[in-house]
Amino acid sequence: MAARSVARRAAGTVVHRATIVFFLAFAVFPFYWMVVTSFKQNADLYVGATNVAHNPFIFNLPPTLDHLRILFGQTLYLTWLRNTLVVGLLVVSITLLLAVPAGYSLARLTGRWGERLSIGIFLTYLVPSTLLFIPFSRLVSLLGLQNSLWSLVIIYPTFTVPFCTWLLMGFFKGLPKEIEESAMVDGCSRAGAIWRIVLPLAVPGLLTVVIFALTLVIQEFVYSLTFISSVQRMTVSVGVPVALVRGDVYYWGSLMAACLVTSVPIAIVYSFFLDRFIAGFTVGAIK
Repeated sequence: MAARSVARRAAGTVVHRATIVFFLAFAVFPFYWMVVTSFKQNADLYVGATNVAHNPFIFNLPPTLDHLRILFGQTLYLTWLRNTLVVGLLVVSITLLLAVPAGYSLARLTGRWGERLSIGIFLTYLVPSTLLFIPFSRLVSLLGLQNSLWSLVIIYPTFTVPFCTWLLMGFFKGLPKEIEESAMVDGCSRAGAIWRIVLPLAVPGLLTVVIFALTLVIQEFVYSLTFISSVQRMTVSVGVPVALVRGDVYYWGSLMAACLVTSVPIAIVYSFFLDRFIAGFTVGAIK
């Protein structure tokens, strides 16, 4: 029986570690593929381009920086990054300014109306962007914001605020009311209790909102393509394909380099901050 138990335990350990390795490879492979493609020579990117034995997963020819030179020297990639960062910071600020009080209010609003309002707010997030960009285009035209980054700053919160409100509502519901009541007994006003007690404990939710809003701004395509026509004012999601996809010619190396530069910081933030804050701070707050 002891030997059988040891064998089962060993088999479980092997299966567990093999599963971890599989999912780790699954998560890392896209980044590996982007790195390899970004530094491969053009002759090494296509099967049959040279007489050298071709393996798409390794460098068959020496690496090159030509694709990075094209990306940074022949396109406005840095300008698009700056535009994306400016829009992202403004959208994050607006989202936090609106979603935090809305989420807190809905979390403390008990009864049927609180549930109905929260469900209604979340359902607005599910409306497809393809149904809204035409009326939004009319709105942007009436406001005189065509071909302006301000059009994106106004439009993006229409779908970041509903989702982030619903998300923060769950975080605020997880915070016991007794903490606020204790702070108010000690002399804090309602606003003071929120500022000094609730918001520090809700850091995981606030961080999630920031990451979600920034990610959405970086990857959003439809509205950016609709409202921005000038190359100098485009964001990364539109500028990169416009500059590096010319007819039937795809600059795969430069495209992958642009994706790599844009996605690595987001992956680092997700990996090193999101899980740690949610797991650590939430448990500590509830305790």
